[in-house]
Amino acid sequence: MQYSILDLAPVPEGSDAGQAIANSVDLARHAESWGYHRYWLAEHHNMPGIASAATAVLIGHIASATRNIRVGAGGIMLPNHAPLAVAEQFGTLATMHPGRIDLGLGRAPGGDMAVARALRRSMDRGDDFPRDVIELIDYLGPERPDAPVRALPGEGTQVPVWMLGSSLYGAQLAAHLGLPYAFASHFAPAALDDAVEVYRRNFRPSEHLDAPRFMLAVNVFAAATDDEGTFLRTTMQQAFARLRLGQPGKLPRPVRDIDAEIGANVRAAVDEALRVTAVGAPQTVRRDLGALIDRYKPDELILTGQIHDHEARRESFRIAAEVLSDMAVAA
Repeated sequence: MQYSILDLAPVPEGSDAGQAIANSVDLARHAESWGYHRYWLAEHHNMPGIASAATAVLIGHIASATRNIRVGAGGIMLPNHAPLAVAEQFGTLATMHPGRIDLGLGRAPGGDMAVARALRRSMDRGDDFPRDVIELIDYLGPERPDAPVRALPGEGTQVPVWMLGSSLYGAQLAAHLGLPYAFASHFAPAALDDAVEVYRRNFRPSEHLDAPRFMLAVNVFAAATDDEGTFLRTTMQQAFARLRLGQPGKLPRPVRDIDAEIGANVRAAVDEALRVTAVGAPQTVRRDLGALIDRYKPDELILTGQIHDHEARRESFRIAAEVLSDMAVAA
């Protein structure tokens, strides 16, 4: 089973976007040496704590700083973009970095209505998402010299397209189109069990994929001890609570008493949303990841984890890679 990283290029309190991007480059280089298969970045807008808004630009930067690891979007929020523009961007990336670029597509806007207006995208066009996905895949498909519109570069690159989702909608569309499917279980696990079942049961083989391929997203906060992992996790708990309250900001510093910071009731709701998580010492992380793998039998894990200190974040992903590598050997 392959394992990968989902990065938002987090901007911690006391730092800035330039350092956040440099941190992502550093993490990607280390991830490559630790055996991670992919390094994905996600599109978010108007978020002070996230530096991956121009996702395709950052993907190119990371790909240029690494050698073999696949780099891609997890994902591009397609309602924000014209399919042709995305095809040209990722076709160009694939031309510069052959065989290394992935394109995950999401249906969420990646921001609020003010962001949609600023991006000059109308939200009242009805559900064009399935048609836009098909149009985009066609642009990246075989050469069509007689087509009235072509993605150049892009045509013929066959960039692998993944469907992302946090509901049954994405699972059904991925199954119908025969695409690989990644579920956003790291922050919205409510429909996880049903989505996995729907995707696998309804999957239709396609020119893209012969059998279902399911990716499970998991938060990881690995450290030398359980207490230290729990401490590191409080950064993401605070950040998620603030986002839910409409107060997004830079990535908070961890705290020793999370209930004193956000309240026990809020923490309970946050922990439910973030329950697909492995946290603690290596043996605890191994137990938690093993339980998730046994239950969902993913073809791939994609790990994420919002940790304030870059060195602690890097160490968390190193420990996770070591745990997963040892699990593979033991199997």
